[in-house]
Amino acid sequence: MSIAGDTKSELKPTKIWKCKNSECKAWVRDEFAATEQQCPLCKGPMHRSMRHLPPVQNKPKRQPRGSKA
Repeated sequence: MSIAGDTKSELKPTKIWKCKNSECKAWVRDEFAATEQQCPLCKGPMHRSMRHLPPVQNKPKRQPRGSKA
């Protein structure tokens, strides 16, 4: 049994945004991308692409606890 084979079966096609600058390696999952599609590293334009990635579970953000006065 190969570890690489196990990892490969867990990967899912995932929509991403990828920097158009060939020298920049930045990318972000579509679900975590900002509304404006600008590279967070080099500030250049980004384009849609696909990448095989492990799935992530989106957890709801916790509400900050109110301080009791």
